[in-house]
Amino acid sequence: MTTDAEAAFRQTGWAGLRARLFHLYFVLRRPMTLGVRGLVHDAATNSVFLIRHTYVPGWQLPGGGVEVGETLAEALARELAEEGNIALAAPPVLKSMHFNRRSSRRDHVGFYLIGQFNQTTPKLPDHEIAEAGFFPLDRLPQGTTPATLRRIAEVFGDEPASPYW
Repeated sequence: MTTDAEAAFRQTGWAGLRARLFHLYFVLRRPMTLGVRGLVHDAATNSVFLIRHTYVPGWQLPGGGVEVGETLAEALARELAEEGNIALAAPPVLKSMHFNRRSSRRDHVGFYLIGQFNQTTPKLPDHEIAEAGFFPLDRLPQGTTPATLRRIAEVFGDEPASPYW
């Protein structure tokens, strides 16, 4: 019989291993990786859209890899649709570029602010997204990733943009 703590560790351990294998696959397939993340802000409710993946722990901003032949903005639009049922209603604003040294020595992320969007239906869980939703800035979910908290502080606080994700 396992305890709750052992079960949680086992789940987090497997999620971490899957995440490392996922990144290794992309490092081998594409030595230089480029990704996008979007901070979707609902000004009416002062909330931001966050997701929780099935394969890595923590709440984070939606986004993913830029595919061959895709612009950053196209990749962002695709990822927002896939991970949040969110469609851009105006061009996103590129806020900063970051080196994501935790993923690999050659991973970079374009970070966008989205203030005009449409979401016709809430995102339901699937094979990639365990949970998704809008959260008030003063009540972000427990387990929000440090990188997500840094990006939010850079946009809504007085923090300068870090060159690192």
